[in-house]
Amino acid sequence: MKNILRGTVAAIALVSMASAAHAQTDERHYAATVPIFGNVTLTNPSGFGGALAAGAFEAAIAFGVGTRYTAEADAPSDSVPATPVVNVAFNLSGSVNKDCSFYSGNNAAARNIDFGVIGVRTGNNENVSDAFEMVGPAEAEIESLTAGCNFNNTVTLAKANGNAGMVNAAPGGYDSDEFQANIPYRVEASWTGIAANTVGSGTSQSLNVATNAANAAITQGAWRSDFELEIEAPVAQRALVAGDYSDTLTLTLAAS
Repeated sequence: MKNILRGTVAAIALVSMASAAHAQTDERHYAATVPIFGNVTLTNPSGFGGALAAGAFEAAIAFGVGTRYTAEADAPSDSVPATPVVNVAFNLSGSVNKDCSFYSGNNAAARNIDFGVIGVRTGNNENVSDAFEMVGPAEAEIESLTAGCNFNNTVTLAKANGNAGMVNAAPGGYDSDEFQANIPYRVEASWTGIAANTVGSGTSQSLNVATNAANAAITQGAWRSDFELEIEAPVAQRALVAGDYSDTLTLTLAAS
């Protein structure tokens, strides 16, 4: 038998399969025409019997009987096991420092709140029960357009002299039934903020220190807003001793 393709084209398909389980080509085919038996073929012989049959075909080919076809292919495997899907997680990180801000002018003079002369009743026609008493309340207003903290924080107002308020450090002697050497005052702060550990829209907030109180504090979440302070010293209970009165009012914004 002549196993020859006549008048046709033998197309060899070269294929690369992206599969770890795909076997590389290793083909061995035999064909021969044997009297009595006719056309005899052998495809990819294996094992002991296959080796004997292949040996018989090889011997026949050596004597000019039959033919053989072989095809082998080889390529190196992946350097490491293939990974069709790769997940890479990038951990992004950074930090923001805690900060509180309050614009309080460009120098210390801006923070010196001077009431000037606190008027008292000095007319000689005043009733004795009114003489030397304050004519009216002393008032001050302070506003900063930039204030706030970027984390949970505490807003505190504290008077250095406590509930005594502004104190006359050198009053001399006086009848304490009729005179006093201190001027109590109240403070009210207002801004837009939010409660600590709360996420939402800011609302009006306030912090008050009464005339008979030394300090007050409130805990807030992060906020930024304009900030207003109103200070009022109401008419004192008794007449005022002459002299200089002073106190230090401290506003503290402290991130927690």
